[in-house]
Amino acid sequence: MSTPTDGHPLDKIHYREYKILLKPGKFTRPEQFEEYWKILSEIAHHCGVKVQTNDHAFHRMIREVLFYDTDAFDLYRNAFILRKRTFYKDGWPQADHELAIKFRHPDMDAAAAVDIHPRLEGESRIKFKEELLPLKDQLGGIRSLFSHNCVLVSPNVVLDQGLEDIARVFPALAQIDISPKTKIELVNNVAVEEVQVDPGSFDFGHGLEAKATVAIWRNRASETSLVGEFAFQARFHRLDEIHQKAKVLSEEFYRAVQTRAPEWVELGTTKTAMVYKLGGRTAPDHE
Repeated sequence: MSTPTDGHPLDKIHYREYKILLKPGKFTRPEQFEEYWKILSEIAHHCGVKVQTNDHAFHRMIREVLFYDTDAFDLYRNAFILRKRTFYKDGWPQADHELAIKFRHPDMDAAAAVDIHPRLEGESRIKFKEELLPLKDQLGGIRSLFSHNCVLVSPNVVLDQGLEDIARVFPALAQIDISPKTKIELVNNVAVEEVQVDPGSFDFGHGLEAKATVAIWRNRASETSLVGEFAFQARFHRLDEIHQKAKVLSEEFYRAVQTRAPEWVELGTTKTAMVYKLGGRTAPDHE
């Protein structure tokens, strides 16, 4: 069904995602996914967090991730991210792509105010979430970005065209103060290969549970590893309904993952920011 913009862009936060970037050199063998999960499980037990390991915890899923922007990175400079993700099965790309637009901002009200709804036939999902990240320059801290996302599943959207064409699908992009004819292209001509496992989940009590992922991003052209990421995400009905003890425990665990396994942690960036800065290009440092 088409989901037209309706002039009422405000959505409620239903997700809290805790992210930690990992040093790419720690993932040179498939077994290192399992090695890191063992470390995480030990930290969880130390913190009093229950751990559940999935049956096929280390089955590796392969995806291609592409970012699109203008040559001057106008989308990113205005806090938008335009991403296309292709899933692979048995080595072959699937027909349908996952197309996402994100508006990411440190201020929750600013993120909520952007009408992220699409104008396109097909399956779509709106996700508004708080993303927790480490501090940029030291271990054990927490900072927040608020991410207002729309994800479409579609086989038909072509991205390397003018901004006005993309804005017909995602009207929020029309607010960027540049010519509608400005060309959209692949950021830094980089195609990312994402290898991900879904190893299990954490239970913080009082109904707060979170599914975990561990992934590595590689530059497909050079076959070099770019960065890894450990993340766990909790879904809930209302942010203010999270039990305080569970929230505190989740944050204690998040800090402990940084401080008790510091040799794995990569500080100072996000995965998207890293792709934008490849090749020495100048990109805003606002994430």
